[in-house]
Amino acid sequence: MPVLNRLPWQLLWLTLALVWGSSFLWMKVALEAFHPMQVSTLRVVVAAMTLVLLALSLRQPLPRDRRTWALLSVCSFFLTALPFTAFVVAETRISSGLAAIGNAVTPIATVLFALLLLPSDRPTPRKLAAVGIGFGGVVLVAEPWATTGAPDLVGFLIAVLGGVSYGIGWTLNRRLLAGTEVPGLAHPTALMLTGAPMTIVALLVWSGIEGWQPLAPVDDASLLPALAAVAVLGVLGTGVAYILQFEVVRAVGPTVSATVTYFIPVVAVGLGFLVLHERLGLWQLVGAAIVIGAGLLIQGRRTRKPQAAPAA
Repeated sequence: MPVLNRLPWQLLWLTLALVWGSSFLWMKVALEAFHPMQVSTLRVVVAAMTLVLLALSLRQPLPRDRRTWALLSVCSFFLTALPFTAFVVAETRISSGLAAIGNAVTPIATVLFALLLLPSDRPTPRKLAAVGIGFGGVVLVAEPWATTGAPDLVGFLIAVLGGVSYGIGWTLNRRLLAGTEVPGLAHPTALMLTGAPMTIVALLVWSGIEGWQPLAPVDDASLLPALAAVAVLGVLGTGVAYILQFEVVRAVGPTVSATVTYFIPVVAVGLGFLVLHERLGLWQLVGAAIVIGAGLLIQGRRTRKPQAAPAA
């Protein structure tokens, strides 16, 4: 975009980290009035609408063949429907900061699933060591040895599932769409368009099982702040954030752009402390530092440009 092209990439990078890091706060606010499935569905639908409008305004054509859309749908399940749902469900049981730490396992999961799905992409000893270190950090965060005061294990594992889902999704994206060009803004737009029906179906099924109205808020008193939070999640945290990501990648490449992933938990934990008065224990802070460090070790120096990883 012409306006963004004139701004320093460092400013765009910092804005992107703040936007994605604050997503975990907005999810917590949205949960005050909405069911988790309502939050994830509204987020994807609003993001899809935002990206379609941006794509139309920038005259960015979308894919036209069914095969590409089918492959994008597979990737979209792991890049939109599953992680967006997992993080917001996790935040019904754990703090927003802990959910963001779960997001930080994405680089570790990417290495593991690349080993399974991309035989030609052989992991280096450094990457394998980083995976082991990162797993140790996850264990420290979960604190399974503690009888009292430990985080909700189920909630944290659901957040980890969200981070793992991103790792699966981007690995599948590399394998399934190799040789298929989906340029620029068309890629995230297509992902959101295919992810929206998935979350809508899940919303209807879940509401039918539990017996609540899929479109009715669970708490009218908190409706306005929750609606504002969902709007920010969809428009800013997903739609505009992808524009910023593409601008940073264009300016300095995907390797530098991907470093934003490691600043997201810092922003989320800070906002959780300042706004929501959340507290993390010593083991959670130490474990988070180890997980983030493992991600940085995995990244290291690369001779080829990877796909920039997403965030919440």
